[in-house]
Amino acid sequence: MSSNLKNKRVAILATEGFEYVELTEPKKALEAAGAKTEVVSPKDGKIKGWNHTDWGDSVKVDVSLKSADAGKYDALLLPGGVMNPDHLRQDPNAVQFVKAFFDANKPVAAICHGPWMLVEADVLQGRKLTSWPSLQTDIKNAGGNWVDQEVVADHGLVTSRKPDDIPAFNKKMIEEISESQQA
Repeated sequence: MSSNLKNKRVAILATEGFEYVELTEPKKALEAAGAKTEVVSPKDGKIKGWNHTDWGDSVKVDVSLKSADAGKYDALLLPGGVMNPDHLRQDPNAVQFVKAFFDANKPVAAICHGPWMLVEADVLQGRKLTSWPSLQTDIKNAGGNWVDQEVVADHGLVTSRKPDDIPAFNKKMIEEISESQQA
């Protein structure tokens, strides 16, 4: 991939129980395209990932959610994993962090169960998106238009359904961030 994301900073909001490949593979793709990524979490030190049906490896937390400033980032990545967004959506600081990206019209990419954070942040009214199928009722109830597609882009919001969609998700996420007018 080219370095079309040079000088772009991307926050990755996650906590214990994130789906490992849904954080690490997009992170690698963003960095390969030239972006600087930072894992933001309410937990300090390291957070443990989930690998399909069992605990996986951990990743280092770069920035504490308490001190994270959405204004310092050009885009946001929300990995899935059932536990990850379920815990984060109960944290008012995490919800406000997500909402700040929408308020500033910055690109947001969410995969699998990651869109639960978008439901909680109340940012889906009139938007087209996808997710893991079990979220479709929550998304519809939040005013979103849920579709079953590999990847969906809607005005800077990029969503995908599952780990198998990661290649298409990464490509569209990088494209949306690259086209973003945010400096």
